[in-house]
Amino acid sequence: MTARYAIYAVPGTGSSDAAGIRLRERAEAWLGRRLDGAPPQPGNPAGWTRAAVDEITVDARRYGFHGTLKAPFRLAASRTLAQLEQDLARFAATRDAVALPRLALRRLGGFLALVPGAAAPELDALAAALVTGFDGYRAPATAAETARRNPDALTPGQRTMLRTWGYPYVLDEFRLHLTLTDRIPPNRYAEVHDVLAAWFSGCLGETAAVDALALCTEPAPGEEFRLHSVHPLRRPVDSPADSPADSAADSPADLPAATAHEGTR
Repeated sequence: MTARYAIYAVPGTGSSDAAGIRLRERAEAWLGRRLDGAPPQPGNPAGWTRAAVDEITVDARRYGFHGTLKAPFRLAASRTLAQLEQDLARFAATRDAVALPRLALRRLGGFLALVPGAAAPELDALAAALVTGFDGYRAPATAAETARRNPDALTPGQRTMLRTWGYPYVLDEFRLHLTLTDRIPPNRYAEVHDVLAAWFSGCLGETAAVDALALCTEPAPGEEFRLHSVHPLRRPVDSPADSPADSAADSPADLPAATAHEGTR
């Protein structure tokens, strides 16, 4: 079986959260596609053509707007998609929605993404529960799949995660991010950053809800990921407590790049 499946956070999907919907619509317009196959709202940043945006979003567009909770995997031979859906629905019904607090625009290993601007322990715990609790659905990685992760470039801890869970950036290495671009050449970084800061100006600093889990599929290698089903979490997000937050504007240097090799998902 060549299809792969992933469990994503897609703010504003299967949701009544206004901040999440606004964020999703803005991101889908930027990327030029929706995971559910419907046409996105039209529009490009001032002075940019669709072709210019497409040039720097090839991989980001293929994956669609999302935050990875359980990275793409092939199904184990003993498991079926129907079983995965049923178990994911049951899991979602037992877990509360979580906050994606104070969205900030950041550079991660050369690409730009939206990330939580404050600590999000409930979000981290949700991702950890999905990584560990659904690992029985993951077929063991092939030698080629492991090689694609470039193990020699990983830290010892990341290599352990790769061997154990099939993906290096989980548990202690996890940082949720909503990818907006492919790698940006250094001489274009400031330009693209400023465009995105303006494009998402109504979302930066806001707190969006992750109140559903999105099961997505890549039907065959290299094809676009598609939304397969949405599984609402149990309860709305409580108002976030005050906590120290990063500035919504990007810092001059890359953040620690736990996701620097995201393109090898």
